[in-house]
Amino acid sequence: MDLRGANVLVTGATGGIGQALARALAEHGGRVVLTGRRAEVLEPLADRLGGRAIVADLADRDAAEKLLDEAGRVDVLVANAALPGSGLLSDYSTTDIDRTLDVNLRAPIVMARLAAAQMAARGRGHLVFVSSLAGKTASGHASLYNATKFGMRGFALALREDLRPHGVGVSTVFPGFIRDAGMFADAGVTLPRGIGTRSPRDVARATVRAIERNIAEIDVAPFGLRLGARIGGVAPVLSAAVQRRAGGRRIVQGLANGQRDKR
Repeated sequence: MDLRGANVLVTGATGGIGQALARALAEHGGRVVLTGRRAEVLEPLADRLGGRAIVADLADRDAAEKLLDEAGRVDVLVANAALPGSGLLSDYSTTDIDRTLDVNLRAPIVMARLAAAQMAARGRGHLVFVSSLAGKTASGHASLYNATKFGMRGFALALREDLRPHGVGVSTVFPGFIRDAGMFADAGVTLPRGIGTRSPRDVARATVRAIERNIAEIDVAPFGLRLGARIGGVAPVLSAAVQRRAGGRRIVQGLANGQRDKR
């Protein structure tokens, strides 16, 4: 997929990772349509990039369809918006659970259905789902977040196969711990020595590469975390034991505490 001249819709564009995605996609020639909940961040960013801003809250069940209608033609959809889901399930009300599922999983699925129909009719387009390594390996104190990210991975892989005959690509991006901006950075959690991070710009570069080369899955993390995610996929019980010994519970509890006000 050539981004030059493509109409690119980016959700969650007000966050640090979303802003990096918007800048990178515009730098590669995309005409960006940016969406998020905070107009005071969204509109100046769209102005700087020569794009459009559409304020939307994807926790609203009607928002996804309204957003696609207002966005018009979409050649590339980057589903980046997400809510934190760290913490024990018992800490979440039913309303909290619904909100997390709606933003993290339902909205991307609904938007993909609508955008993919346009793309398939034209024989051209690309869908990107920004997930997390939490979509490849489970962690204690993150059952709800893992559920949304595991679900997104399965959906994207199956949809990729369904859309392949129609000339539409599907990619999933799996960031690890991202410094400087995003959920992990905002929580202020200190990682054990030896566990590395990547930057929002790294996520943006990986996303551009996935679009241009139609890469099914791409991890944005140091080798150790990528290896851990692979082990978690084939040996989840072993992975859980390793995480306990490495202080994984402290990290996830810290994320839950630091993100509580963003649910």
